[in-house]
Amino acid sequence: MLISPWLTGLLLFQLAPILASLILSFTDFHLLNPEQTQFVGIANYRVLFRDQQAWDSLLQTVKLALVIIPLQTFASIFVAALLSSERLLAKNTMRTLFFLPSIIPAFAAALMWQGFVNPSTGWLNRLILEPIGLASLNHFASRGASQQPLFIISSLWTIGPGILIMMGSMQGISSEIYEAARMDGADRLTRFFKITIPLVTPAIFFSLVLNLTAVFGGAILLDRGNRWRAGATSYDGYVNFTLFELFKLGYASSLAWVFFIIVLFVVLILFGTSKKWVYFPDREN
Repeated sequence: MLISPWLTGLLLFQLAPILASLILSFTDFHLLNPEQTQFVGIANYRVLFRDQQAWDSLLQTVKLALVIIPLQTFASIFVAALLSSERLLAKNTMRTLFFLPSIIPAFAAALMWQGFVNPSTGWLNRLILEPIGLASLNHFASRGASQQPLFIISSLWTIGPGILIMMGSMQGISSEIYEAARMDGADRLTRFFKITIPLVTPAIFFSLVLNLTAVFGGAILLDRGNRWRAGATSYDGYVNFTLFELFKLGYASSLAWVFFIIVLFVVLILFGTSKKWVYFPDREN
């Protein structure tokens, strides 16, 4: 009874649309002509495997993931280690300040950064680069090259939950382990890489899964303000383009389901390899 509101929401607003999209992926459903819908079997999936734009978008998504996921993970570990330091003053205030940017949507942060790097009005040029004669190095001002770097930079604004996860795991490590390491002559870096990192691998694993689903999981699918550009937009942007610009709901559903299978496969690989590099205390003999 207590979880019935959540179960109702799960069934009506998540599982039902997911199953509906699976059914629609086998049709030629067009948003402007729903009465002409016909069952086409796996025709949409056949078209997908010959759709070069879909594969280019998928490749672009993989490239972004290979940069953003490690960057977010390493940044979360680094900031969590700083915020967990016994020498840090005003810990609660600092933790709040580092978490606050994660409340700002990534694309809102990207738009804000576009204002920062604007060659005529942004502070990057006016306050930093121009006074020292390096204004020409503001590659963000380039219209074609700015999208991906700004997206990568704005992704760092969402690491607040990852910082909390890492910090909680670090604070759960017994101080006696560090004291024993100090007695044996281990310096700060040795303790960090030989004790802290191995013991927080469960948190790293959890953060990797979260970051993976965030990067791959349709962050801009419903953002009508984001325009799809061939070779420069992620896969969910292509799904957005197919759905809202071409109005091909059936084909967009097949695109989404193939993407879901790919992400699921990657997550299963992570779980399958976790036994080799993740420390689970409850599995010790």
